Amino acid sequence: MPGGNRVGAVCADEFVAENVKLHRKHGERRGGGVWEVLGAVLTLLSAAFILLTFPLTGWMCAKVIQEYERAVIFRLGRVIKGRAKGPGLFWFIPWLDVIQTVDLRTVCFNIRPQEVLTADWVPLKVDAVVFYRVVDPSVWVTRVKNGYQATHTLAQTTLRATLGAHTLTDILTQRTGIAKRMEEALYTASRLWGVLVERVELKDLTLPVSLQRCMASEAEAARRARAKMIVAAGEVKASRALQEAASGLSPVAFHLRYLQSLSSVQSTASIVVVSLPTELLDMFLSHQP
Repeated sequence: MPGGNRVGAVCADEFVAENVKLHRKHGERRGGGVWEVLGAVLTLLSAAFILLTFPLTGWMCAKVIQEYERAVIFRLGRVIKGRAKGPGLFWFIPWLDVIQTVDLRTVCFNIRPQEVLTADWVPLKVDAVVFYRVVDPSVWVTRVKNGYQATHTLAQTTLRATLGAHTLTDILTQRTGIAKRMEEALYTASRLWGVLVERVELKDLTLPVSLQRCMASEAEAARRARAKMIVAAGEVKASRALQEAASGLSPVAFHLRYLQSLSSVQSTASIVVVSLPTELLDMFLSHQP
């Protein structure tokens, strides 16, 4: 959506501005003196040489990079001031400049299953997926060596530390909140590298076999208890309905209903039906305490 793209661009710009402030806060300065002057002289001589031999050297001094890439240029070992070059065509000095191309597209990687011990001492195997992208190519190149491996290692340690602070019940019921907290922790630790962590998701939780059996037995017992409660509640409702129906019958109607019930019962070798007068039953019930 266009609105989402604008919001992402604003967040990236704020991220870059924050990194610039951090650079200034830490007091990163370029050295001066004779070497600065010598570098400026070499740059001017190289530019004059390129202009004089432009038809021959023009193709050597041009480079094209894609829309999703940026070029960080090191001139005599130092990053050129300003933002990274690109996208499109730009010019450089081949014998003075070294170019490093950075991909700005979102990178997705899987965290290998990690052995995690929860706060209630339950061992788990958890894997996750992380989405991030580079928003400041200059910082990405100059602040960290092999940023991809560093980000992967940081994600693994953050996963273990975040899940280790929660119980098994919290992990099973609050996966979204735990993933959000992990995302915030990764952002705080990696923003100094020019990286913006966009999303973190927990993929799979693997429990020990013995614990799976215990949880399955507990769930089965709970289901049986609920089933017995439902059956008992049904029997109570049925008995109340029969009591209400019997209270509205006259003695003659009650006696006819009793005889009809006896006729509907089939007598077999295993079932013997004996009919008793209702008066005898009334006498027996009247002597009960």
